[in-house]
Amino acid sequence: MREGSHETEDERLVTAGQARFTARSGLGFLGVLAAGVLFTLVLSLVVARWDPLQRVDVAVVDALNEAVSGKAWAVSALRFLTHLGGSEAAWLILPATVLWLLIRRSLRLATYAAVTGIGVAVLSPGIKAIVERARPVVDVPIALAPGGSFPSGHALGSTVAYGTLLLVFLPAVPPRFRKVFVVSVIAVVGVVGLTRVALGVHHPSDVVAGWLVGALWLAVTASAFRRWREEEGLKRAGLAQGLAPEDRPALVPVPAGVAALPDATRSISQLVVGWVLLWGALVGVGTLVTETDAFEAVRRFDAAVVQWLVSLRTEWRTTIAVVAGQLGSTAGTVSVFVVSSALAVAVTRRWRQPLFLVAALVGETTLFLATSNVVHRHRPQVEHLSPPVPPTTAFPSGHVAASVALYGAIAFLVLAWTRGSIRYVAVAWAVLAPVGVALSRIYRGVHYPTDVVASILYAGVWLAVCWRVLCPSPGRFTCQSDTQDLEQVSG
Repeated sequence: MREGSHETEDERLVTAGQARFTARSGLGFLGVLAAGVLFTLVLSLVVARWDPLQRVDVAVVDALNEAVSGKAWAVSALRFLTHLGGSEAAWLILPATVLWLLIRRSLRLATYAAVTGIGVAVLSPGIKAIVERARPVVDVPIALAPGGSFPSGHALGSTVAYGTLLLVFLPAVPPRFRKVFVVSVIAVVGVVGLTRVALGVHHPSDVVAGWLVGALWLAVTASAFRRWREEEGLKRAGLAQGLAPEDRPALVPVPAGVAALPDATRSISQLVVGWVLLWGALVGVGTLVTETDAFEAVRRFDAAVVQWLVSLRTEWRTTIAVVAGQLGSTAGTVSVFVVSSALAVAVTRRWRQPLFLVAALVGETTLFLATSNVVHRHRPQVEHLSPPVPPTTAFPSGHVAASVALYGAIAFLVLAWTRGSIRYVAVAWAVLAPVGVALSRIYRGVHYPTDVVASILYAGVWLAVCWRVLCPSPGRFTCQSDTQDLEQVSG
């Protein structure tokens, strides 16, 4: 009798679970249907050029344009925030997610992320080409964007990119933080869409359509993925648990209990001491080069090299120089840093490796800023083939130092954690990329040779300091604390 009552209770629980799943599925279906109907309605009204919708679109764009034009801080903030949903962000997030999942052997989720990203690459330009809606015309243009206006590629891309992150990594988020994660993703997507209207490059209906198409595509791919799981015999799970709760061990960045720096105080103190000593040496060298009579011959040599490279300028050489210079630009280094940090965590399952990347790049950047504010060296007196740059911050070169620190740090990690030909590729790139950036900066007339040489030296020394202090290698340079971490995880 007792056994029968337990079976009846279990059956009731299963039935209740099925009912909840059915109800959630029904609501989800209705949500997808509603999004599809709304998008079709918006599309129809835009194609038909329905006058009330056009008046609302124009009125909102004009009001926001009037509110932000003439306010430099507002325009700068909008341009920064809008980049969070640009094609660069999407192409940064989705491939990095796919690589992470492949490294962690979550092949189903990697396939889902790849297919979802490819869909965005087709949907946005495809719909734009069909609708061919012109961009808004505002009184005070503050931003420009190519192509058609409907739908907003930023709104669509950010919805899919951040939505994919949400659905894939939600199982790895502790339950108490999941609502915060969801709200944060929605907020970022919403802000990106609003910036497109405020910058005057999209109508409100373009942004709404982008959100709707992105949500529809996420719903379609998520539904297909869930069916795939069920066909493989996996238990049904609600979207509140993420797409693949069973993959949580692979999605968690680092096992619990593994400290990034067991002796953080000592490590930070060593980095600070190294930074101060290096800054003092760099300022001393910069002062000697720029202000001491004994270095007059060096300054003449510097100017002669710059003049010689300027005389070699041609259209195709300038194109190569501009491309090479991007390897050390802020956008380029930040993009590579984000992807490499994520992959470092995926491969090593440790925090120390991305921390090494952070220390290398942050230390190099602060050294550049602190030195250039003390050593006021004027730029070469030639035409500058670059965006406007501060006239007295030639020494040292931040672009060159950033490329040395970033690509050198990546090469160190590749040498330590991998085997095979990729190690030679990493080392070659760590040498060639800074050389290309250095030649580009001199050719474009914004730095002297001594500026880039000093940058290569100080960034290389700082990289060695970070490697020695943080010791992010599992090989023969393994720290005692890292050995303890490995033992703790294996235990």
